[in-house]
Amino acid sequence: MKTVKEQLEFRDKLLPGLDKAYEKLIEFKKQKNSVLVVMRDGKITHIKPE
Repeated sequence: MKTVKEQLEFRDKLLPGLDKAYEKLIEFKKQKNSVLVVMRDGKITHIKPE
C-alpha cells in the first residue's frame, strides 16, 4: 500500500495531465467541427464546442 505522501505526489502529477488531455480533446473537437458528448445530471448531452 502506498503512503499518503506517495498518493498526494501521484495526484499532483495526474491532475495536470488530465487537464491537458481535456484541453486537447476540446481543441480536436473544434478542428473536426464535431459535437462533444457528456453526461449532465444523469442524462447524455451533446455540446458543440465553441
